[in-house]
Amino acid sequence: MKTIALNDTHIALGAKMVPFAGFNMPVSYAGINIEHETVRRAVGVFDVSHMGEFILKGEKALDLIQKITSNDASKLVDGKVQYSCFPNEQGGIIDDLLVYRLDEETYMLVVNASNIQKDWDWIAEYNTFGVDVKNISDQTCLLAVQGPKAAEALQRLTQVDLASMEYYTFKKTTFADVDNVLISATGYTGSGGFELYFDKQHATHIWNEIFKAGDSFGIKPIGLGARDTLRLEMGFCLYGNDIDDTTSPLEAGLGWITKFSKNFVNAYHLALQKQNGVQRKLIGFEMIERGIPRHHYEIIDENENIIGEVTSGTQSPSLQNAIGMGYVKTAFSKEGTILYIRIRNHTVKAQVTKFPFIKFTNV
Repeated sequence: MKTIALNDTHIALGAKMVPFAGFNMPVSYAGINIEHETVRRAVGVFDVSHMGEFILKGEKALDLIQKITSNDASKLVDGKVQYSCFPNEQGGIIDDLLVYRLDEETYMLVVNASNIQKDWDWIAEYNTFGVDVKNISDQTCLLAVQGPKAAEALQRLTQVDLASMEYYTFKKTTFADVDNVLISATGYTGSGGFELYFDKQHATHIWNEIFKAGDSFGIKPIGLGARDTLRLEMGFCLYGNDIDDTTSPLEAGLGWITKFSKNFVNAYHLALQKQNGVQRKLIGFEMIERGIPRHHYEIIDENENIIGEVTSGTQSPSLQNAIGMGYVKTAFSKEGTILYIRIRNHTVKAQVTKFPFIKFTNV
C-alpha cells in the first residue's frame, strides 16, 4: 500500500482512510453529505496526489500523443488543457486522461492512479518517435480546490488573476511563495475551482497555506466519497466503473473527444462503429421509486428482459434522490424512457435523464 505525502495530515484530521488504487486515501472526514454540500456551496480541498503524471518531451512529442490519444492535441496551445482517452486495439479505453501543453515540445499527461503502470507501458509500446518520457507521479502532489468560492479563497496566495482563468487553461507560477506550481482551472466536481500540481516537498506548507487563506470562506478537507457523488451528479465517467478496456468511447458518449481528422490507435474500427451506430449507450437515470442503484445491478425493461447494467449509482445529496449511470441497449437510451433496476429481489422504476443531473445554475 502506497502512501501520499500528506497521509499523516489526513489521519490527524480524523479522516477515514481506505485502500484505493493501491494507495491509502482519505474517503471522508466529517461525512460525505456534509463534504458534498461544502463543495457545492463554498470550497473544499481534495488530496488527489495518487493520480499519475507523465512528462513527454521532444520534437515528436505531439506525434506520439496524436497516435495514442483520441482527441486532437494539435489544437492545443501553450497553457491549454484537453480531455482525451487512450483507445486500445479492441475498441475499448485503456484510460481517460488530461493533456497539458507546457510548450511546443513538452506535454504533461495526467492519468488515473490505478492505471499508471498500464498507461506507462502503453505509451512505451508506441513510442517509436524517440520522445523522452518521464514518470513524475511519485514526486508530484495534486490538490483539487473546488467550489464556487475557490478563486476568492486562493487569490491572496498568487498574483495570477484566478477569476479570469478560463476553463481548461493553466498557468505555471508562484503560489504560497512556492515557485513552479501549476494552477489548472480544471476539476471533477462541476462546481468550478482549480487543481494545483507541485513537488511533494512543499505539500505540508501549501496545504496549510490554503487552509489559512480559505478559513473565512468555510474551507474544509474533502474525501474521495464526496468526490464520487459530486462527479456522478455531473455525469462524469469514472474509469473502472463507467468506462474500461471493454467500453468504446462512442458507447460512453465520448464521441466529442474522438476525432477522426487524424490517425490514432484503432481509429478505423471506431470510425466504422460511428458509421454503423453503437449497440449500447451509457445513460443517466433518476429513480422514480425508492431504491439506490449500485455497480453491476441489472437494468431491465417492463417485461423483465435484461437490457443493461448499472455502472455507478448513489443517493444524490443535491437532488435528495437516487441517480445512476449505466449501459443499455440503444433503443432504451432516449431521454424519458422508463427503465427498471433490479435491486436485490425487487424491480424499482427509473427514468432516463440527460447529463448532467444538475446544472451549474443549481449549485
